[in-house]
Amino acid sequence: MAKKDGERDGRKGAGKERRAKDGVPEAGKDGVTGAGKEGAKDGGKKSARRRSREESPVLRDVLRLPGNRRTDLSAYDASAVPAGPADKAAGLAATAALAPRLADLQERLYAASTAGDRRRILLVLQGMDTSGKGGTVKHVIGLFNPSGCRIRAFKAPTPEEQSHPFLWRIMRALPRPGEIGIFDRSHYEDVLIARVRELAPRSQLDRRYGQINRFEQSLAEDGVTVVKVFLHISYEEQRGRLLERLDNPEKHWKFNVGDIEERALWPAYQEAYEIAVERCATDEAPWYLVPADRKWYRNWAISKLLLEHLEALAPAYPPGDFDVEECRRRLLAT
Repeated sequence: MAKKDGERDGRKGAGKERRAKDGVPEAGKDGVTGAGKEGAKDGGKKSARRRSREESPVLRDVLRLPGNRRTDLSAYDASAVPAGPADKAAGLAATAALAPRLADLQERLYAASTAGDRRRILLVLQGMDTSGKGGTVKHVIGLFNPSGCRIRAFKAPTPEEQSHPFLWRIMRALPRPGEIGIFDRSHYEDVLIARVRELAPRSQLDRRYGQINRFEQSLAEDGVTVVKVFLHISYEEQRGRLLERLDNPEKHWKFNVGDIEERALWPAYQEAYEIAVERCATDEAPWYLVPADRKWYRNWAISKLLLEHLEALAPAYPPGDFDVEECRRRLLAT
């Protein structure tokens, strides 16, 4: 994934301009960043759609965060388009184009579970307030059959949940075989807000990282594909989204005065996320960073990530355990 590092040449100011245009400089004509010029040289032998499919990198590789070392979140541009559609129009079209394939694979996954296949997917969404966790559920999960999805938003723990180990409420919400589970916040809150707000002793927090890793490994061993996504929003973009909620009475229900207090703790939360990624990014459950300043890109990227994981599972319809011709004969005879 492209870092800002030594390239901070006015990107903050340029970011607003890019958002206004909903485009990316020097994007290829085929809708894939950096691929258009090369693709244009083929003399029209291939269609733009085919070029895009062939030249697009594996998004899992592009967005995956490294583990076992501290990730500097400030080095990542929250308005970037590291791979995929180059602008909003192309992004919306590309996301819609993924829907049939996503729905087909979801049905195959569910069908396979009726024959004993225990595989399922768990999408974990984490990010600062207004980063788009709810929006992802609305726009991305809407591409699936809702009957095959299990969605859970984790708020502050109830008294009953507080009386149990922190993973107790998580285990009760896991997707069943054949399902796609979506967590709006998750068990990571117990090493994020708990760390920032000092809700637990530091020694207890340190143990939780190991507990999380063992828990996620056990999920993988039981057939759960864990897709952990950090929705990376910028400090400036968050202010704009909070102001939009204040300016629109119809969005006041989405505004929480406590969001202002949490915003004041931005550096502490960034550090907490960096530590969580460092200690809990494993081969069984890696972390992916999705730039979230552009809502259209966020939706496309997460849809594409889910598609890649579903295609890797390659679920198949199970064969029938009955004599097709005999059943046909009996039906025709009635």
